[in-house]
Amino acid sequence: MIFEDFLKRDAELYPQKTAVVCGSNVVSYSELWQKVLEKAAELPKNEIVVFRASQSLDFLLTYFALHVNGSVAVPMEKDVPEESFQEVKDLVTKSKTPLGSADILFTTGTTGKKKGVIISHETIIADGENLVEGQGFTHNLAFVITGPFNHIGSLSKIYPVIIKGATLIITEGMKNVNDFFSALDLGFEKFATFLVPSAIRILLQFSGERLKNYASKIDFIETGAAAISLSDMKKLCEVLPQSRLYNTYASTETGIISTYNFNDGRCFEGCLGRPMSRSKIVITDEGLISCQGKTLMSGYFSDPELTAKVLKNNTVYTSDFGRLDLEGMLRLSGRIDDVINTGGFKVAPTEVESVALSMPQISDCICVAAPHPVLGTALKLIYVADVAVTKKEIALYIKSRLESFKVPFYYEQAEKIQRTFNGKIDRKFYRK
Repeated sequence: MIFEDFLKRDAELYPQKTAVVCGSNVVSYSELWQKVLEKAAELPKNEIVVFRASQSLDFLLTYFALHVNGSVAVPMEKDVPEESFQEVKDLVTKSKTPLGSADILFTTGTTGKKKGVIISHETIIADGENLVEGQGFTHNLAFVITGPFNHIGSLSKIYPVIIKGATLIITEGMKNVNDFFSALDLGFEKFATFLVPSAIRILLQFSGERLKNYASKIDFIETGAAAISLSDMKKLCEVLPQSRLYNTYASTETGIISTYNFNDGRCFEGCLGRPMSRSKIVITDEGLISCQGKTLMSGYFSDPELTAKVLKNNTVYTSDFGRLDLEGMLRLSGRIDDVINTGGFKVAPTEVESVALSMPQISDCICVAAPHPVLGTALKLIYVADVAVTKKEIALYIKSRLESFKVPFYYEQAEKIQRTFNGKIDRKFYRK
């Protein structure tokens, strides 16, 4: 079975139901399936095909059609330089993928080296079914896509939508917030979306009151890809008191693993919920998260050595520190690559950043390691301030909420914090 079998079924069961809205394009399930078959007639069969991922109907048609043809889809970032695009094309022509492969998603790790993560059809279906059950996707839901389709955060939302025969609304992202609200003005009964934490912060800062007007229409919002601060979690709960608000643990390598509705009256920071039915979490002796189940990658493309380091005995070993609490919920405490050792203490920078972001004056920040003549390494907070705030005020605020060794020694104001295309803080940029 391939994922597109659900699309064919939807065309038979719900031929007139709206499947996709993308700008002026409004396509029913019967029309979508017919267009996919027409596109399939134009594309290669049983090949690995590299193409640019755009926020368009044509992307969906190409993606589905490649699978129908038995080809492997390799969606690349829309604005990736031509040289990098060609490098990937040259790479994929040299090797083959395992039987049952559907996609190769290229990610950039901490070393800066591109890694092609192989995703099977079985994995796609398992991811979709995990989300359907874990977040309550329904047939009458309209899901708003704001992120790039070459990233699992947005790409994976296609799966539960098609499995339930729901509606997909594609926007051009959050650069123009009016496009997001225009999607919510469409005549559907209830809406959901996936937003990275930085997009949520922008919405809350500049359009919080406007978002309140849609509270009755928003069924749920999911966030992930990076840590969301406790202050933003609480603000979102206040703005959308009746909506389910999910924080999800997922990665390209692990698939969709667990999710937690933090609008449960408790709003646990760093909590990512219980593993979904097709997934299992095991914490290693070192305190690192490992994942098992049907949602795992098949391996790294043309890199058996790296695959063997990460994928062993049907288990993906991550670089994330975490624990399972008494309720069996995953609590994330940072990445092994990000932990800063200062004065003999290990500090997760996300903890410092979360506290700093709870200051009304600070709109964005990053905690990094900096040289110190005595300690060797000290914490440094680089921050963006919307209004005037002194370094002493920031230090005292953090000191009142964290242990003294977690209070940054250095402070630097910046115009912006560097982020990757999918909203994560670009920590590699600051390591340089």
